[in-house]
Amino acid sequence: MRVRVFLLWLAFASLASAQSAGPGKSADPAPPSDAGERVRQVFAAYDHTDTPGCAAGVSLAGNEVLRGAWGMADLEHHVALTADSIFEAGSVSKQFTAAAVLLLAEQGKLSLTDPVSKYFPELPGYGAPITIEQLLHHTSGLRDWSSVVEVAGWERTTRKYSNAWVLDIASHQKALNYKPGDEWSYTNTGYNLLAILVQRVSGKSLAQFTHDNIFVPLQMQSTSWRDDFQRIVPGRAIAYEQENGSEHQLMPFENAYGNGGLLTTVDDLLRWNDRFGVSKIGDASFVKSELDPGHLNDGRTLFYAAGLFLTDHDGVREISHSGATAGYRAWLGFYPDRQISVAVLCNSAEANPVMLGHKVADVYLLPSGQTPARPSEITLGAGIEGLYEDHHDHTTISIDRKDGRLVANGRFALIPVTSTSFQLSPEGSVFELVADAAGNVTRLRVKSYGFELDSFDKVDRSSPSRAEMQAMTGEYVSDEAETDFKVVLAAKGLEIHQRPDVVYPLTPTYAGGFSSELGSIRFLHDANGRITGLSLGDSRMWDLRFRRVEAQ
Repeated sequence: MRVRVFLLWLAFASLASAQSAGPGKSADPAPPSDAGERVRQVFAAYDHTDTPGCAAGVSLAGNEVLRGAWGMADLEHHVALTADSIFEAGSVSKQFTAAAVLLLAEQGKLSLTDPVSKYFPELPGYGAPITIEQLLHHTSGLRDWSSVVEVAGWERTTRKYSNAWVLDIASHQKALNYKPGDEWSYTNTGYNLLAILVQRVSGKSLAQFTHDNIFVPLQMQSTSWRDDFQRIVPGRAIAYEQENGSEHQLMPFENAYGNGGLLTTVDDLLRWNDRFGVSKIGDASFVKSELDPGHLNDGRTLFYAAGLFLTDHDGVREISHSGATAGYRAWLGFYPDRQISVAVLCNSAEANPVMLGHKVADVYLLPSGQTPARPSEITLGAGIEGLYEDHHDHTTISIDRKDGRLVANGRFALIPVTSTSFQLSPEGSVFELVADAAGNVTRLRVKSYGFELDSFDKVDRSSPSRAEMQAMTGEYVSDEAETDFKVVLAAKGLEIHQRPDVVYPLTPTYAGGFSSELGSIRFLHDANGRITGLSLGDSRMWDLRFRRVEAQ
């Protein structure tokens, strides 16, 4: 279950314009008469007694109008899901961590512009201060600890990680992805640090602080944190993933939380969203501070606030976040102009909670019997095929024609948006084609509602000789990931060998570059052309360096 770095651009729900989306007001809406049946059809694929499934809830103007569950909570003991089943909410949890920090700021116990070093002397200086605000908005440049530990060979769920471990991992990083505030990159590390920050400032763990200041006031009686994964949680659904055609348990066996780890129900998530209409925690400006989007150093306004994406869905403003931890999947959305809240929680790794949540939302956003408009048939222009290199992390997208269709990385059919743009999934970011004066495609610009997230440059494919690959073999060590690689030349090409018995084949991409299950691999040279190390990159860890160990 290694990270597939290419999937970043499939995972983003339609990121929206950088405008702040404050709660709107409307008359109390009435649900469609056939809403229950239409929602049941959304989850029909999970309505079985031999598969995991999902629970969903909907509220209109603060009144719950739908709750239901489809599928099983525990396949081993044949326990069905109910609307009261407890799931883990993945990164939906981040908005609760952010809320705790904002409450402490409101109480005058910290300032969002405080440098993180004030509270974390363990972290390196990095040459530029990181602020609390940058942790909230994913603009700190901190590498995601999940990526670092995967490189080390101990991916999440394989070790008993805790927030103390996350701080230790972060303290070993000698570099950032970028200067704080220059870019945006999603990182769990920042939110684990925020969880520690709450404890260091308030004297209470994040679990206790949110219980006292959020869960109790909002009557979220079934909500807690997975701060001890061995604790018995009555009513918790077991999480699963499909492997070789059958279901296998995939639970988050770790105590790191704040980035994720919220144990909750659809009812409690709807109660949480009620704060948009009736203030029950914080002062009158609390919700406004939650929805204040971040800014980059160049003045650009982000689509992300304090643990919340400020987006739209088919032209309707949306405040939302999705989540995925181990085999759990989650999505929570709010439509301020219509006062509609939708919560979806699943215990199947194959579930797409954003798509499911939007289908449920459409039941209430669209008139009865109407379905979302489907785009007309669009054909992409010629000259798209080729290899493209991400200018941030150096991962690649290979676009080729397969069975008459344009396919990315051999798996994902391109979905045309216009004749010069496409998506890799219906809920994904948009790739715009950039051409030179002669009309040749030279770059892919990754955008969402006008905000440029990234770009890929078209590069030549490389086919290194065996002699060239032989020169790349050897031992490589990373002090930051606390691991070492052995690059060997096998019959089919280069491989990375890692203790005790893990092998990662390397596939040539551009000159000196390779793709792998770990991410992009670039071999580094000195001025004389001698290979001195390698760089490993993915969407949340752009340039992790390994030094080459000279043979004795």
